[in-house]
Amino acid sequence: MAQEKEIEKKNLLTEKEFQTLCKAFSLNDEDFLWQANTYFDTSGYKLRDKGAALRIRQKKNQYELTLKQPSTPGLLETNQELTEKDAEEAIRSARIPAGEVKDQLKTSVQISGNNVQPLGTLKTRRAHAPYKSGILFLDHSVYLDTEDYEIEIEGPSSAEVEEWLDEVLQKYDIPYRTTPNKIKRFFTRKEEMN
Repeated sequence: MAQEKEIEKKNLLTEKEFQTLCKAFSLNDEDFLWQANTYFDTSGYKLRDKGAALRIRQKKNQYELTLKQPSTPGLLETNQELTEKDAEEAIRSARIPAGEVKDQLKTSVQISGNNVQPLGTLKTRRAHAPYKSGILFLDHSVYLDTEDYEIEIEGPSSAEVEEWLDEVLQKYDIPYRTTPNKIKRFFTRKEEMN
């Protein structure tokens, strides 16, 4: 099974702060790539209520189905590569294809892969740079009628990523902002629109 731990810390940015960090880390337009995340949940938001998230990510011509679940520390990700045909079929039919993710949904989250539906797509323009022994990401996301900007740092431990993020925020005079992950921001905006 393709699983990994993800330890990250993020902070929302203004557009001006985003541009400042792009310059500081020498990230130009050609360093950014678009990716699209189509999110799924049950009609009663059972995944969200369990702190889990299910998505299909398209990056270039590659497709990946991912289930994220709370874990200590960070998140447990179960990943499964998909063909373009499988990804389009999952989105169109609202049925998760057989494999590691569907098995993990059933055993760990107790949700059938046949009981989910696509909720919408969030597109992100993303670039990354090495930062100490981790990775720094800058994201510009567009979803529903919203766009936002964020910095995310991934690393080997919660303490390190928190320290590294604090360093960057202090150095560039950026205030700390409580920042839910993208799917939570997506859900919040979707509910505000309904």
